[in-house]
Amino acid sequence: MGKRQRAKISRGIQYAILIVIAVVVALLADWSTLLETFGRVDLAIGMFPEVVTQALKNTVIFTLLGFILGLAIAIVLALMRLSSVGVYRWLAFIYTEFFRGLPALVVFLVMGFGLPLAFPGFNLPQLVIIMIALALVSSAYMAETIRAGIQAVPKGQVEAARSLGMSSSRAMVTIVLPQAMRIILPPLTNELILLTKDSSLAYILGSSVDGRELTALARAEIVNTANLTPFIVVAVCYLIITIPLSYLSRVLERKYGSAEPGAN
Repeated sequence: MGKRQRAKISRGIQYAILIVIAVVVALLADWSTLLETFGRVDLAIGMFPEVVTQALKNTVIFTLLGFILGLAIAIVLALMRLSSVGVYRWLAFIYTEFFRGLPALVVFLVMGFGLPLAFPGFNLPQLVIIMIALALVSSAYMAETIRAGIQAVPKGQVEAARSLGMSSSRAMVTIVLPQAMRIILPPLTNELILLTKDSSLAYILGSSVDGRELTALARAEIVNTANLTPFIVVAVCYLIITIPLSYLSRVLERKYGSAEPGAN
């Protein structure tokens, strides 16, 4: 028996085992209870249009604002990590290690409840609190990605720019960063996906009806209906956001992932 035939038989056996497992699980599952608990169509329909016009919209807004602010902070941190000034390097190192080590939930709790206690009378709008919390969580990760992208750009690019009379800062802004962004676009897209899911932690801060994001709306609906169907609706909404972003990440990786830094 040839190697190709053995491989074909092995794949056939694996497929058969998977089919048997799927059939056994389907036969053993209590579908009536599952549908009653997670699949109430009437409750799912009752969540519209608020789940899209309010919750989904707010989730997208929170995520984009947090990502934009986090990206700005991350670029500064990456440049500080690459600075020749030791104090800047250590400050950026401490920041990234600190916020990468903290759970996102802790960051939200500190921003939402710790700061008002530490500074009485200092109350920020909830949107600003959520934006800053998401930015702090994401910037520490994006900073390392950006730093790696900058270091991947050949040093000859900077040397050529300096030989033309450009300053170091101008060469960084006009030559290095544009090339680095091509390299880091796929991982930044993945970070945007993670940030979309982290935005669900905004529910712990509480919100008005108009300010609810997806998870907050699901919790409110579950309390009102004593049923878990809202979580399924919300899960589908998150997939509506994350699946296109995942596809975009793969497209960017195919387009830029194998490209040589500095290539046109």
